[in-house]
Amino acid sequence: ESEEDILEKKSRLLDEEKKKIEIESKKEVEQSLLEQHIWTPPTLEEMENEKKTGVDLRVVKERIEQNVKVLSDFKNLSKPGIQRQHYLHILKADVSYYYGYLPFLIETIFKIFPPAEAIEFLDANETPRPVTIRVNTLKTRRKDLATTLIGRGINLDKIEWTPIGLQVFDSTVPVGATPEYLAGHYMIQSASSWTPVVALDPQPNERILDMAAAPGGKTTHIAALMKNTGELFANDPNPDRLKSLTANLHRMGVINTVVCRLDGIHVVKHLNGFDRVLLDAPCTGLGVVSKDPSIKVKRNGEDIIKLAYQQKQLLLAAIDAVSASSKTGGYIVYSTCSITVEENECVVDYALKKRGVKLVDTGLPFGKPGFVRYQERRFDSSLKLTRRFYPHVYNMDGFFVAKFKKISNWVSTNDNKEKTDEATDAKQNQNQNENQNKNE
Repeated sequence: ESEEDILEKKSRLLDEEKKKIEIESKKEVEQSLLEQHIWTPPTLEEMENEKKTGVDLRVVKERIEQNVKVLSDFKNLSKPGIQRQHYLHILKADVSYYYGYLPFLIETIFKIFPPAEAIEFLDANETPRPVTIRVNTLKTRRKDLATTLIGRGINLDKIEWTPIGLQVFDSTVPVGATPEYLAGHYMIQSASSWTPVVALDPQPNERILDMAAAPGGKTTHIAALMKNTGELFANDPNPDRLKSLTANLHRMGVINTVVCRLDGIHVVKHLNGFDRVLLDAPCTGLGVVSKDPSIKVKRNGEDIIKLAYQQKQLLLAAIDAVSASSKTGGYIVYSTCSITVEENECVVDYALKKRGVKLVDTGLPFGKPGFVRYQERRFDSSLKLTRRFYPHVYNMDGFFVAKFKKISNWVSTNDNKEKTDEATDAKQNQNQNENQNKNE
């Protein structure tokens, strides 16, 4: 090896060493700058003082954004010595204050979504959903109705995933007072409310039950898909709500429907042998906060427990009302406008254990799969066939849809034991919620 080669080699090594030192130096500078700009969450004492003195919402909003940023990359952005749990505690307290929810509901939302998505969901609840209308195919076609309404000064466009939907962008006339509306050519209805009926897939000449029918949006949709044939029973236990149900049936030109007022849990004593049943169950409404902001402060853990129990009983009644030997159907669709797992997957999983049913594909072209695991709970793997709809994902009301196929008339023989266990679980959940609220 010549002296020239040796010098060249040494020079190359010196260059590499210099480059390595520059890279390490740059990293040190970046780390130093990062440490200087690391966001530090307030202490619990500072949060308590804020409750007494008050705090600007802009400060809280900025704190929420900083907190979410840290939690998304906790390893690199968190302050050494501060636990993730503290960041989460501060974030939930800030979110509860900023958006105006009860702490229990914020805790519930954060169990369903990771922090960044929870904020997206809460932000979506602060803005109204688009105005959508469902074309009544008993009286008109979408193309004809759209042409007429555009001529009246309504700016609209078709909704791609369904042949009967139109979205209204703005209007120079009241959409609920046009001659076409009064003549029953369309129903003003949220797009998510169409999903249970699409999943039910009613057929002409069938015998169908809508268990909680008022005010009639889904009932009239079912009747249109049945082409006004067969037998459709529209049930609602509330006599006051039957007025709007009956009015909508008349306005929409429905003639195949019998209106009845029965307790849904005992409906099978009076009505049964159906090909299909729709149960759009009473719920907490945590998917439609944009429509009713009072839900933020009026729903609590006890409401969820009571409603979940009622939903389970109603779903069993819906299953019992369906004929397992139906030649065209044998289907039950369960839906809610809530996002809580207790009102959705827990209810569906319960029904799978109590009756001879199985979950089948909803046939819906979109939607997030239901949970098969949630916190410490584990559900039947078929729960992935259920569908969840979120306002921040689809710009629709929050909704849940599950479709069952009745395969036999089998009924669980452990009714008494399961009711006792369920009551015990409900009591434990209630105690946990009370303790959690005390801590907060």
